[in-house]
Amino acid sequence: MDKDDVVDVLNDLIETSKDGEYGFRTSAEHAQADSLRSLLLRRADQCRQAVIELEAMVRHYGGEPEERGSVAGALHRGWVAVKSKLTTYDDKAILEECERGEDVAKARYRKALDQTLPPDVQALVQRQFEGVQRNHDEVKALRNQARAAS
Repeated sequence: MDKDDVVDVLNDLIETSKDGEYGFRTSAEHAQADSLRSLLLRRADQCRQAVIELEAMVRHYGGEPEERGSVAGALHRGWVAVKSKLTTYDDKAILEECERGEDVAKARYRKALDQTLPPDVQALVQRQFEGVQRNHDEVKALRNQARAAS
């Protein structure tokens, strides 16, 4: 894999992480429970940290970091807003959408891990993927609790 391909993979993950940050922040704005709001803001901060790490790696490989989120992310953000309004900002609906967003992030990280990446990039992507997996599992558990309570 040449440097341009590595930069493309990293920029895809930058888009994914920016989408996640925005999605978690948007969801936090509409969360009713303070504990959920705090959790979502922590997740947004983790996504922001991932972006910083990925941008540094892009520069290390001679590229320019992605400036925006993806088109799919824009649709996801729009869907968060619409669904939240339709359900009067119900925390269960917010958790369901956050889980869906994390499913997308997991798929994009898995796709990156399927590439033949340089060892330093592979290690970073693997570590971040494990964080995405933890986020997904925690959001899913909270969603399951919310479903059981309703």
